[in-house]
Amino acid sequence: MKPAERRRARQFAVQAIYQWQMTQANVANIIDQFLIDQDLAKTDLDYFRDLVTGVIQHCDELDHTLAPYLARKLNDMDQVDKAILRLAMFELTKRSDIPYKVVINEAIELAKDFATDESHKYVNGVLDKYAVSQKMRQSDK
Repeated sequence: MKPAERRRARQFAVQAIYQWQMTQANVANIIDQFLIDQDLAKTDLDYFRDLVTGVIQHCDELDHTLAPYLARKLNDMDQVDKAILRLAMFELTKRSDIPYKVVINEAIELAKDFATDESHKYVNGVLDKYAVSQKMRQSDK
């Protein structure tokens, strides 16, 4: 696994999750569409599939976990911010093999790439509050 291939997997996953949020299309169809329409060379395809299917399968649980850390209701959030936060929360709660600092940093970078100018600060704040509440920061010492 190369970090750059994982980063590309996250970038495409955010786009696929966004598409699902907007259309509610079948996850397999969305993944297939990305495999056909996008240049996924140098992308960790297994990780891409895992992220997209995992976020969609666990969406309600992820939203419930996110809710206490949000400054506004999930339904009022920007769709890109929501996709990034769902992806990050999936990694934080379901992928214990990924260090929380990597998850937060990657989410911030995704927000800088895809969202509004201030989104990265919001994403950082939400995920940092979650990490502190879970004592992830303390276990890092």
